[in-house]
Amino acid sequence: MRVCVFCGSRTGDAPIHADTARRFGRLIASQGHGLVYGGGNIGLMGVIADSALEQGGEVIGVIPQHLLEREVAHQGLSQLHVVDSMHTRKALMADLADFFVAAPGGFGTLDELCEILTWAQLGLHRKPCGLLNIAGYFDPLLAMFDRATHEGFLSQSHRQLIVSDDDPSRLLERLAAGRISGVNAHEA
Repeated sequence: MRVCVFCGSRTGDAPIHADTARRFGRLIASQGHGLVYGGGNIGLMGVIADSALEQGGEVIGVIPQHLLEREVAHQGLSQLHVVDSMHTRKALMADLADFFVAAPGGFGTLDELCEILTWAQLGLHRKPCGLLNIAGYFDPLLAMFDRATHEGFLSQSHRQLIVSDDDPSRLLERLAAGRISGVNAHEA
């Protein structure tokens, strides 16, 4: 199975982000999963990719032409797809993956996460989605999702489309279990 990871092109200020990303990349590869990600060799993207590669894992990058130099495309990947747009990037990453994980990042990470959740809500895919909630990074976002549910903007079944854990191993187990048992099955 392949895990698509959305994460920052920066490492953040706290060392725990890069440390956990490194552990996550190793874990993905050691469990025999492939990694699909944004194709850069900078930030958490580069940390996760390098860690998976060091463990002998399959690492597939997808990067738009206009970011090829800006995000400094990783040259040591199993595959690097250069695409024409951000839209094409997200669609190809979704096609290549069996489940999705967002790790800390900025606007791009949130865009990718919210789009993949929207696609799940609309029934365009039935792949599990998770947050690697390093040091509570996503707590405010989860609170927003809970508020949207409480105020009637998000159904409970759609709120359950996203699982969160601060432990990479537990998160992968939960996502794999969701894929097998249909936990993420939802109303379209």
